[in-house]
Amino acid sequence: MTNTIERDIERLATRDGEVAHSPYEPFAVEERHPAPKAQIDPDPSKGWIRRMQPILMARRGVFITAMVLSAVAMVAQVAVPRIVGVAINEVLYDKTSELMPFIWVLFALAALRGVAQVCSRLFLFQVAYGLEYDLRVTMYEHLARMSFSFFDRVQSGQLISRANSDIRSVQMFLTFAPMIGLQVISFVMAFGLMLTVHVPLTLVALLPLPFVFLVGLRMRSFMFPISWVVQARTADVATVVEENVSGARVIKSFAAEQQQVNVLARAADRLRWATTKQIDLRAQFAPIMENLPRVGTAIVLLYGGFLAIDGAIQPGDIITFTIYVVMLQAPFRMVGMLMMMSQRSAASAARIYEILDEQADIVDRPDAVDLVEPEGRVSYRDVAFGYAKGPNVLEGFDLEIEPGETVALVGRTGSGKSTVARLLTRFYDVRSGEVRIDGIDIRDLTLASLRAHVGMVLDEPFLFSSSIRDNIAYGRPDATHDEIVAAATAANAAEFIDRLPAGYDTLVGERGYTLSGGQRQRLAIARTLLVNPKILILDDATSAIDVGIEERIHRALSTLMEDRTTLVIAHRLSTISLATRVALLEDGRVVASGTHADLMRDEPRYSAVLAHLEEDQAARAAAQEARAKVQAERAAAMEKVQRRMGAGAGAGPDAPGTMPGGLGGGN
Repeated sequence: MTNTIERDIERLATRDGEVAHSPYEPFAVEERHPAPKAQIDPDPSKGWIRRMQPILMARRGVFITAMVLSAVAMVAQVAVPRIVGVAINEVLYDKTSELMPFIWVLFALAALRGVAQVCSRLFLFQVAYGLEYDLRVTMYEHLARMSFSFFDRVQSGQLISRANSDIRSVQMFLTFAPMIGLQVISFVMAFGLMLTVHVPLTLVALLPLPFVFLVGLRMRSFMFPISWVVQARTADVATVVEENVSGARVIKSFAAEQQQVNVLARAADRLRWATTKQIDLRAQFAPIMENLPRVGTAIVLLYGGFLAIDGAIQPGDIITFTIYVVMLQAPFRMVGMLMMMSQRSAASAARIYEILDEQADIVDRPDAVDLVEPEGRVSYRDVAFGYAKGPNVLEGFDLEIEPGETVALVGRTGSGKSTVARLLTRFYDVRSGEVRIDGIDIRDLTLASLRAHVGMVLDEPFLFSSSIRDNIAYGRPDATHDEIVAAATAANAAEFIDRLPAGYDTLVGERGYTLSGGQRQRLAIARTLLVNPKILILDDATSAIDVGIEERIHRALSTLMEDRTTLVIAHRLSTISLATRVALLEDGRVVASGTHADLMRDEPRYSAVLAHLEEDQAARAAAQEARAKVQAERAAAMEKVQRRMGAGAGAGPDAPGTMPGGLGGGN
């Protein structure tokens, strides 16, 4: 078995006998989505609509076509009341014309309006979903560039909410607000046609409309702040739901379901209050804005009736005015809707810009160079580092690792072992000092080339909700099946993969929780081995693997690490055996360095740390044994209950504690 693994490792490292190419060489991966047509204006001093304007203008051809067709439909609609009024006056009242010509004109207008509306809606929705696509891709690309420090302080639920509901709110306003604005055309045309009939009656009909505008302005001052609160509290609910789903196993292990339900209930109650307040404002202002124009209808009927009696206008003119006043209500009702949409979208846009205006902490310097075929010499020189604004975790940290050397970092919890690894991949930048690879400060290297040559296997491996094949080939999508199998074999994962029904095409489920912890870690090791990095970081990478399999993986890794610089974060005694040298950390600095035997002989602090690790390992083993014992006892008790129920069922349907028909036993 060991010889097979070693052959696969050699094959993996040389790519079937040829020298392996640099992991930084680009692969021919098919582009899976087009880039956004435009980007948001980065100038934060501009208004939110002006910042969105480049995305909208990138589709201006389709958008303008939709607007023109909508205007045509609007003109056809506005012409109908005037034609109806003329038809009544000339056909029914004066009896000077035939009815059919007017009927054909109305049919033509209806057909024109229908075709124009259908086409305008098709084009408009094309623009709408294009805008949404651009905004989502822009948001995700920005998040992909953000540093680890950003994700340390921003809740994932907030990001999900801003990338979904906030973007949808902005999209709806940017596409439908112009449509509502076109109602102004209908207002102007109707106003002009009404003036041609009777000027005083026109002015009387429009008398209530300025009051609608004033009420709308008043409503706007209240809607913006409450819209912001609603969006923020919607994000809070999304955060709680996301944490409950992601942490379902922790919640169930502590029987804390009711506690989490209470947390969600409190968040939902805060959202309910804000939403109710928003609806309350709508209830106060919307009826006023909708009913004020209807006062104009009553005035038209009253004043127009007197004018008709006096012969100043004809009955058809009253009908025309009545239809126009009803038609004019729609734009003013939409003014209220437009103002509510604008306030909500303004709040959503502000939340989106809050993310997009955030700059990444870790970026390439203008003169950064690619790391090509490194030797693997790693140097930490007087490094000081702390997370966020907290105290330093590392202080005066110095460590030299020669090419091909394997160094294990040993220390108590909180001594900074994992932090050392995160600085080497430049997940964070040092506060002072420097980290070098082959004598080059890693801040002078491009991030892509640095991380392509530094492979990292974490103690809590993350797998994507896809197949085992895709997870192993994540760093090299072009890898052949043989290379994937070789990596899996080297990580001692091929054996359990072959036992799965679909083999390498098996879907692992969300975060890989359909697999055991040891299986997930072996897949994570295989994923890193396939990339074939020159520098390897193992952050307690075998913590969830049983002793027998761990020994085989250690033998495989020992062979694989011969030509690689390897940094091992040791949380278990067995992991230290992989290293040729051990560095003891205490208070964020290296206090001793040497072989395991030398440190055991000369360094009492090292012995104390190992004793502490032994206690932790024994405690974990005892906890695992206790859990296994409890599970076995529960299984035995369940089997005993089932046997009793099965025996009771044989006594007949009236036996105490049995179910009719003997149900409940045997399964």
